[in-house]
This record gives sequence, C-alpha cells and structure tokens, in this order.
Amino acid sequence: MAGLDSEVSGKQVAVLQVSVIIVALCGIVYELLIATVSSYLLGDSVRQFSITIGLFMAAMGLGAYLTKRFSGELITRFVIIEVVIALVGGLSCILLFMVFPHIVFYQPTMYLLIIVIGSLVGMEIPILTRILARRSSVKDSIAEVLSLDYFGALVGSVAFPLFLLPFFGLFRASFFIGIINISIALVTIAVFGNTLKYRSHLWSGALLVAFLLGFSFFSAHSLTSYAEGQLYADKIVFEKQTPYQKIIVTRNEQTGNHRLFLDGHIQFAEVDEYRYHEALVHPLMTGITPESKVLILGGGDGMAAREILKYSEVAAIDLVDLDKEMTNLCASFGPITTLNQGALTDPRITIHNLDAWLYVRETDKRYDRIIIDLPDPHNESLNKLYSIEFYKQLKERLKTGGMLVTQSTSPLITTNTFWSI
Repeated sequence: MAGLDSEVSGKQVAVLQVSVIIVALCGIVYELLIATVSSYLLGDSVRQFSITIGLFMAAMGLGAYLTKRFSGELITRFVIIEVVIALVGGLSCILLFMVFPHIVFYQPTMYLLIIVIGSLVGMEIPILTRILARRSSVKDSIAEVLSLDYFGALVGSVAFPLFLLPFFGLFRASFFIGIINISIALVTIAVFGNTLKYRSHLWSGALLVAFLLGFSFFSAHSLTSYAEGQLYADKIVFEKQTPYQKIIVTRNEQTGNHRLFLDGHIQFAEVDEYRYHEALVHPLMTGITPESKVLILGGGDGMAAREILKYSEVAAIDLVDLDKEMTNLCASFGPITTLNQGALTDPRITIHNLDAWLYVRETDKRYDRIIIDLPDPHNESLNKLYSIEFYKQLKERLKTGGMLVTQSTSPLITTNTFWSI
C-alpha cells in the first residue's frame, strides 16, 4: 500500500530526520507562545506556564495513543497533521488576543488550543518512528527519533526567549513558526511525490495555509495593532516588544492624556500620575542633607526622578532599570519627556540598565535615600525584588540615618499585593 509498505530512500530518510528536529522545535514554541500570551493577558506567569505545560503534555500523550489506530498512509497522515498544526498553531496568538475582550471565552479557547495542538504534536513522533522503522530496526528508530526530538525541543526553547520573542514579537513569532511547520509539509509532499494519496489536495491545502501565514507574517504590524487595540480603551501611539517586556503607550483622543502599560499592566496615567509620584517621593525626602545620593530602583519612566530633582541638596541619582528600551523611550518620547520634564537627561542622573537584585548585591555605594518604584510583584522575576533577602541587601546600601520607601500598590484594589509587600 502506498505510504505504508514502500521502502524509504536515503534522501527521504534525511528529510524525515530533519523533520523530527523541526516539528519538535515548533511544538515547544507553540507551547511557550500560548503560556506567554496567557501570562501577558491574565498575569500569574507561574500558573499559566504550569497549566499550559501540564495540559500540553497530557494532550501529547493522548495524541500518541490515538496513533495506534493509524494502519496505513502514514506519510499522508503526517502531512495532514503538519498542515493543521501550522494553521492552528500559527494563528493561536492572534486568536487568543481577539477572544480576550470576551473574557468568559478566553480560558475555554486557550484549553482547546492547547489540547488540539498538543494532541497533534503527540502524533508526530510515533508516526515518524514507524516510517523510519522501515529502513532500520524499531529499536534504532526509536533511539534516533527521540534523540533528534529532544535536540529540536532544546533549540526551540532557547530560540524563543533569545531570538523569536525579542526580534519578532508574539504575533510574528507565531506566524513564523507556522511557516516553518508548513514548510515541512511542503517538502515532504515534494520528496515523497507520487507515493502520497490525495497528493494534489495536499498541495492545495498546504499552499493555502502557507499563503495565509506568509500574508499574516508580513501584515503582522497591522494585525498586532488591531488585536492589541481591542485590549485598550485608547489609541495606541507607541508599542515595542523588548527582550524583557511589551511596552505600550496609549493616548485618549478626547482628553489627549497618555498612559503607559508594561506587559498589559498600567504603570501610570497622565491625568493623575503626580498623586502617586509625589506621595512616593516627598515624605521620604523631608530633611534631606546637602550632597545627598539617591538610588531609584525601577522608575524608568523618570517621574520619580523628576520629583527628586526638585531638591537642590541632591548631588547624584543612580537609576536602575533593567530595560534599556524603556529608559531610552522615556528620555526621548515627547509625550513622556513632557511629563517627566526631561529628568532622565539631567546630568545628576546615571542610568544603569541592570537587574536591580544584581546591582544592589554588587555595588559598594551607600545612599542617603532609596526609592523602590518597581512594578507589582505579579511574576516570579519581580517577586524576588519584594523579598526579605532583598530588603536585607538594601539595608546594607543605606548610610547611617538613611531611609527607604517602596511602592506598595493599593490596600483597597490589590489587597493581597499590598499586604504581601
């Protein structure tokens, strides 16, 4: 029977071996994309990644089990699976963003995507193993396929945070991985040629999905603007995915007021940011002495620095913010520099684009005042900056008689966060 009993040539074996690496890479990236989108939209990254990984692995087990029922046309089935995965996985991010405004449907949609993609990914390896077993023993095929599969997963898990997310962003990364996935289907169709059943239909379906994903990739900016526009009440006037976070600035068309969001969490609103920053800074600065040195942790928007610079007694300010793109934006973007009064370009300020934990641990400077203006501890990377261990390190950085203040969000709106701080 074509696609079942025929021998595979050396060229076909090589294509299938490369396919194992690629499909493993794509599978792990789809998993990371869904977890990252859910963390971005819902917060609590540990919860989102845990649920996504656990459900995805279970779905893979289901998919692998279902392959027991596949008795023929394995190459054809493999191509169909790749076409469907490319379509569903490639469009998964934008679908989640579009569903999010209707929040009641978000989690069912997320779970459905994880189960569908995970089940299909779970079918790939058993199918490829059975095909390759025609040329070598089952034992050798299993060892070979699993080693290539693990290697592909490693490449995907490393490429996602270091390359895909920083350079492409969520939407373009998902389209790009979908294109890679569909390319496997197209190459497989070309290499196995007439041995495939429904070859013309497979060509048509794969090319259609490839065109859709390619068009989406090159239209990603417009699609991103539209999808993210559904999440914000005001017009987006600036957006950028950095290696650390997604920066969004919006502008209200009626009032002209701007807001800054990091990973979907609001950082300030132009209309009332002064209430927060004045209350954060001025009580602490009472009784400041001449030639004082101040440390700001976070505060990349420059608003806290603006208030500190009103004190002539301040000789130097060290501002530590991990994201260089953030401080560059707030030192040059007109609407924000108007608000912070150009504070980040003041000669008394030195900006350190470093992790606050590492800076505090490694510096030998001591300060008269320390101001913590970091985002709320809504993920594990921020949690450490609100820990007892971190406060102990900060105490060592204070001069005798020095004082520290930290933002602690709202005791009414975010009660748990307030009391944990």
